[in-house]
Amino acid sequence: MISRSLRFRAPLLWLVLPLMAGLAAGRLGALAPPRALLTAAAMAAVLTLLAGWRAQRIFWLPLVTAMLLIGMATQALHERRLPEWDTLPPREARLTLRLDRVFASPFDDRANGLATVTAAEPHLRDLVGQRMYFSFATRAGDPPPVRSAVVSVVGVIAAVPRDPPADTFESYLVNAGLNFRLSRGRELAVEQPASAYQVFCARLAERMNALLTRGLENRPEIAAVYRAMMLGQKHELSEEQHQLFMHSGTMHLFAINGLHIGVVALSLHFLLALLRCPRVAASLLVLAVLWLDVDTTGASPSAVRAFIMVAMLESAWALQRPVNPLAALAAAALLALMLDPPDFFSASFQMSHCVVLAILLFGLPLAERLRARWPALRDVPEATWTRRQRVRAWLWRRFLDTLGIGCAATLVSVVTGVQFFSVFVTGALLANLVLVPLASVVIMAGFASLMLGLAGAGWAGRLCNEGAGALLRLIDALIRLGTSVPGSSWAAHFRADWVGPAALVTLVAALLAGYAGGWRKEYGGFWPPVAVVAFTLILGVKFGS
Repeated sequence: MISRSLRFRAPLLWLVLPLMAGLAAGRLGALAPPRALLTAAAMAAVLTLLAGWRAQRIFWLPLVTAMLLIGMATQALHERRLPEWDTLPPREARLTLRLDRVFASPFDDRANGLATVTAAEPHLRDLVGQRMYFSFATRAGDPPPVRSAVVSVVGVIAAVPRDPPADTFESYLVNAGLNFRLSRGRELAVEQPASAYQVFCARLAERMNALLTRGLENRPEIAAVYRAMMLGQKHELSEEQHQLFMHSGTMHLFAINGLHIGVVALSLHFLLALLRCPRVAASLLVLAVLWLDVDTTGASPSAVRAFIMVAMLESAWALQRPVNPLAALAAAALLALMLDPPDFFSASFQMSHCVVLAILLFGLPLAERLRARWPALRDVPEATWTRRQRVRAWLWRRFLDTLGIGCAATLVSVVTGVQFFSVFVTGALLANLVLVPLASVVIMAGFASLMLGLAGAGWAGRLCNEGAGALLRLIDALIRLGTSVPGSSWAAHFRADWVGPAALVTLVAALLAGYAGGWRKEYGGFWPPVAVVAFTLILGVKFGS
């Protein structure tokens, strides 16, 4: 009998994986003009249809070729980088920008984020349509700019280096598909105000910020961590807190990501189940609230990706179809790449999708294998269990489930931690086994606080905040205790730039092969992915600063 966790199938992986490979190949250099690549992709698509009709055994070959070529063409079209831009010196320019994302800033008189150039001076017309990073001073007395507003600014524009070091801000900009940045800017005028919806989101964000602070006024450092976890405001974390969470492997707890979206979705479903809400209406309400949560907190790419995956799962549940998280992950990845192909190169995209993939392919089957190997109360028939024994059995099963999921997430985080953050955390597995459940309770309390506060029951929301604050103090104490242990984290970097991506690709291939083979002993069981990570650490990583 096939175990439950090994029944998932995701045919969309035949599209997603070669598309990703094509994007990566296109990043290394264009083999041909986009038009030629798309023409070849169209021919491969026709061959796919013919193979599906006449030679079904080899239909995958032209299909993979078509998606590979589409990925290469897509990367070339989105990069849109002219060779002469690399030699341009910084220059002053006047531009009109449509603000796509506005980053939270500790300074009231400055704004920074990502924008699209809608108008430029004649000698800079190549910039129109380009997305760029901006940083400019707002006009005295004006409120902070809001997403979707169109503003005219003057500042210094400079081309982003083509191949910056991996751990720099320029690398983040390149991975986001940006070619230019505007700094030392000054706002000249607001050409078009933000939409009413975005103004509403901005005001709601201010309201949520105030609600989450109630009861924690005397502990500003705890309130900052709370707002980072609930609203994604990581800029409020002190440098000490940032380093503490980074070196404990728990920084992911303080972002609007899959954990946050998942906990909020489950909390909403629990509430709507108590209210006897119909299935379809419940799904629509959950998705509406989740999107408002995502959009109000800045619509970060990680939050949008988590929302897309939850939306796929919600659709299956509402339509009473079997819930297939692997297919939902593949569909979410494909949709995310269609909406924003350069996001593939971001650390957030690679970490989040690889972690979820590892959990589905490795963590859940491992948890099932552990539960079968060490069942709860093996010698006591389940029909005779007392209430206390049932609680013990439930806790033991949840522990094994968490252990399997934690092992899977650790495999990915070991590689990506060195690749993106130059740190190897030895206690990340233990830290997350303890802290993820606590953080989930904090998110539940924060969500309850917001709902109660917005409903007018501020006193009840204050109680939720105080309870969340107590848990956050416990989390802080546990993290400080863990990081004080000698050898809990090490400065580390790969011996060559290609080692990290190669190790991640090899790890994903090992996970897919192991899952396809049912993790049978004759194929090495669960050890091949572990061996990939171990060999990477031994042969490809240099420890120390």
